[in-house]
Amino acid sequence: QVQFVESGGGLVQPGGSLRLSCAASGFTFSSSAMAWYRQTPGKQREYVAVKTSSGSTNYADFVKGRFTISRDNAKNTVYLQMNSLKPEDTAIYYCTTVAGFIVPTPKFTFWGQGTQVTVSS
Repeated sequence: QVQFVESGGGLVQPGGSLRLSCAASGFTFSSSAMAWYRQTPGKQREYVAVKTSSGSTNYADFVKGRFTISRDNAKNTVYLQMNSLKPEDTAIYYCTTVAGFIVPTPKFTFWGQGTQVTVSS
């Protein structure tokens, strides 16, 4: 059974940092591209970052230079280090496995519970 469990969200002031984690199971993590998405109420879920099994990374323009995606294949976990956070980064963040790199496409139609990130003073 495929499962994604996100954690690490919270309330942070503008300019602050958070590190999100996502534990994945039910598929061959080490050979899978992993990505982070985010969603705010009333908006569609949007792509944030992807890291392939070979280590290549790609980011949405609005997080380039601020966010870093990484992975630990031994722990089946993908991370998102978020620095210089802005109020507009407030969202629920989700991870999933994807196909593609330039335009990643989620392989599954379901999502984990996500982790809430709130950037506010």
